[in-house]
Amino acid sequence: MTSASQAVNDSRSNHPAFEWVRSQTIDSLNITVEEYRHRKTGAAHYHMAANNDENVFLVALRTVPMDSRGVAHILEHTALCGSERYPVRDPFFMMIRRSLNTFMNAFTSSDWTAYPFASQNRKDFNNLLEVYLDAVFFSRLDEMDFAQEGHRVEFAETDNADSDLVYKGVVFNEMKGAMSSVPSTLWQTLCKHLYPTTTYHYNSGGDPVDIPDLSYQQLLDFYRTHYHPSNAIFMTYGNISAEEHHASFEERALSRFEKLDINIHVPEEKRYSAPVAAKEHYAFDEEGSSDNKNHVVMGWLWGQSANLQDLLQGQLLSSVLLDNSNSPLQRALETTELANSPSPLCGLEDSMRELTFVCGVEGAQAADVDNIEAMILSTIQDVADNGVPQQQVDAVLHQLELHQREVGGDGYPFGLQLILAAIGNATHRGDPIAVLNLDPVLEQLREDIKDPEFIKGLAKKLLIDNPHRVTLTMAPDSELSAQRDQAEAAKLAEIKAALTEQEKQQIIDQAHALNERQRQKDDESILPKVGLEDVPPTIRQVTGDTATLGGMPTHSFSQGTNGLVYQQVLIELPALSDELTALLPYYTSALTEIGIGDKDYLATQAWQANICGSINAFTTMRGAIDNEQAVSSYLILSSKALSRNQQQQAQLMQQTLQDARFDELPRLRELVGQQRARREQSVTNNGHSLAMTAASSGMSPVAQLSHQLSGLAGIQAVKQLDDSLQNEAGLQAYADKLQELHQLILAAPKQCLLVAEADKLAQCQQSISTLWADTPVATKTSPFKPDTIRQINKQLWIANTQVNFCAKAYPTVTSEHPDAAALTVLGGFLRNGYLHRAIREQGGAYGGGASQDSNTASFRFYSYRDPRLEETLQDFDGAVNWLLETEHDPEQLEQAILGVISSLDKPGSPAGEAKQSFHNNLFGRSHAQRSGFRQRVLEVSLDDLKRVTSRYLTPESASLAVVTNQSNAEPLGDFVKINAIETQTV
Repeated sequence: MTSASQAVNDSRSNHPAFEWVRSQTIDSLNITVEEYRHRKTGAAHYHMAANNDENVFLVALRTVPMDSRGVAHILEHTALCGSERYPVRDPFFMMIRRSLNTFMNAFTSSDWTAYPFASQNRKDFNNLLEVYLDAVFFSRLDEMDFAQEGHRVEFAETDNADSDLVYKGVVFNEMKGAMSSVPSTLWQTLCKHLYPTTTYHYNSGGDPVDIPDLSYQQLLDFYRTHYHPSNAIFMTYGNISAEEHHASFEERALSRFEKLDINIHVPEEKRYSAPVAAKEHYAFDEEGSSDNKNHVVMGWLWGQSANLQDLLQGQLLSSVLLDNSNSPLQRALETTELANSPSPLCGLEDSMRELTFVCGVEGAQAADVDNIEAMILSTIQDVADNGVPQQQVDAVLHQLELHQREVGGDGYPFGLQLILAAIGNATHRGDPIAVLNLDPVLEQLREDIKDPEFIKGLAKKLLIDNPHRVTLTMAPDSELSAQRDQAEAAKLAEIKAALTEQEKQQIIDQAHALNERQRQKDDESILPKVGLEDVPPTIRQVTGDTATLGGMPTHSFSQGTNGLVYQQVLIELPALSDELTALLPYYTSALTEIGIGDKDYLATQAWQANICGSINAFTTMRGAIDNEQAVSSYLILSSKALSRNQQQQAQLMQQTLQDARFDELPRLRELVGQQRARREQSVTNNGHSLAMTAASSGMSPVAQLSHQLSGLAGIQAVKQLDDSLQNEAGLQAYADKLQELHQLILAAPKQCLLVAEADKLAQCQQSISTLWADTPVATKTSPFKPDTIRQINKQLWIANTQVNFCAKAYPTVTSEHPDAAALTVLGGFLRNGYLHRAIREQGGAYGGGASQDSNTASFRFYSYRDPRLEETLQDFDGAVNWLLETEHDPEQLEQAILGVISSLDKPGSPAGEAKQSFHNNLFGRSHAQRSGFRQRVLEVSLDDLKRVTSRYLTPESASLAVVTNQSNAEPLGDFVKINAIETQTV
């Protein structure tokens, strides 16, 4: 499968500043990994040479804070606020606008900080590389940027020293939002107990209680010791050679450094000699009883993540226990009467120095904690004593192989996925190449699992006989939020009481100075850029063939899938009653989680695990390209599998549709409970999307259904449904309705999508033809046609969150309308020119922006993890006024257009591009239509932006939605009444 490390490699770099260490070809990933060391500083460089135009860069620094003041996180933000060569206030966000990047960001992990980007354009890649290298190694770290991005105090009324002090800062508010999430709080608390002495004991992102204690000098000191090439790891991917990278690294950064005698690392954690039990609390701000809202989780420390044998054995055991509902521990957690559902933390965390295994439940009574712990331990003991069926272990290895082979790239670029898979091992001074090349270790595991004692031994060694175990109970506390607010207010009052008049004036002066600095216009010309002349003239087209197989239209695409087959069966949604429509998200969630034919759901889960990498169902709905009120809707059953399993994959999909059984009532009840738990936890991470969906829910049928089925109204609905299934009669009625919905869907017209390598397509097509030959031909039924809608909505939603999410929406047009291109460019133009400064820099929100959604014919403003409410809504209006009343630089327009083009041209995985092409055509978005829209985007003028703003973004047509907590909502009383805002609770 792989070549040995080679003594000679013709493609390796010969740059004199770097020493070649080794090269290894990994056939399953179609890459050759080359390892280098910078001779002078010792910086490591791993280059993944690939025949791919999308080149990726990442530089990572080991960052090991020993407190929760957020120094690594605040430094990540502040480092991107100007550097030696680019002394402008915001080069990172400026470059987003001056680039054709396919990815730009920065990450703070638990023990490393990374700065990655990707681009398909060579000029753009080099531009970004210059800026990133200067930002990381020659950051200016202005104290004003520290105040803006990290934390500061200001008077609530800027010029009034008699008003209260308040905390501000982007990271401060970001982490307030992050720690509103119960799973995040649960994870940080578990780590505090599992890791008593190392960096993982602390919150690397920063705890809002501790962040204000970080001083500017401490930030500078941390930068000087951690942001040095001797502590750096470079990783690259793509068709730019390592030698070319080395010339850039040396010229732009590394030549100016000498080796620093540092060894930043995470030491091995001190091990417990006996298990630990801990109980803590989380903020519970919901209405109703908190009796069964306890979280009970158990965590163990295993071996070293940098040890490949430890890593793979840990992944194997974790998957054997938790992979699916037929896995012994997962089954116990799902079916126990002691709790509502498994904990969202269940699984193996392998990014830290030591592997962390977690399992547990949520929705438990306080009195049941001991019983839950006993249930978990007895389940593991049974595995240690009796093992699991060999078929289950084989299925886990099958999943690991499939994961190794799949070519991703539909979320993060594929090269970045590979880099992120390896970076943890590299930071812990392991072998990142071995982590990428799993085939030899998989072969060893296949031999290991032939021994029936192997899994038993792992369960005994890693879990039963491992004393480094923590059982954590997180109990709800309805007073905790108020207590935190009071403690913060008391701390600020104490600070204010100790201020001299001179110090009060300094706070006022700093606020004015920061505001002035945020308003100043920097000279962007010092930054490199690409222009419209660098935009490719056309977009990539992926085409397939269509034939009727087994009476079903089948669309086939030949793509380089590295031995995988992707199949989808698409069913046109039939006409449905409102009651059945409301059940669609529960039906799609259940379809692949219940039994098939004579198999119960456990046997079905085992069957799926042996055949495919995933199988899932979902609905997709889009408005027409020229009429948002005309909706096309499909239910899709989708799966992926290794090509050797494609016939069984097709059979599994057919039987899932034909023979799904809705008579396993306890299973249906479990699935609704699990869905409720997931949906309730989604608000703090996706509040901006939920708010935008709510604000635009009156714009079109698709927007309304999105709000009702998967938005804030959908969260309300799943809670009500879950409560209604407490008795047998309610559960049976629910199952009967699912069966009724299933029969209507079965009778509707179907078609199939196949994506595979060219030499596998004929075999796949034969399987489809044979399996579906005897299936009754679907009769043409009345399609799903939701009622038209075009109305203004104003909603305020109360949720369990410390921060706010604001949205405002306006009815606009579909993609074929002549104004759609200008509205699409307008979103980026408003974000770049006004909203970023007003909402993020000045307002302190983690993010804010605007975008045109042509699918729902709406233009939407949003803010994310925002400390403000009314002021942000006013900023949305201020952006409109700014656009209409200001003379704008044509370069601002070019930047907004580049952002749209970058998004339209972003590549996907080979399979993803085929699926996207098919689905675009399915909904009338042909290559010609999309090319025409892209060309119209390139032709947008400043006059077009003003015209569409005046026409569509009018005060009388605005809808709005706000997600906040009860205490923040109370001062809005008059605002809510005057604006006729409907208030609801999530």
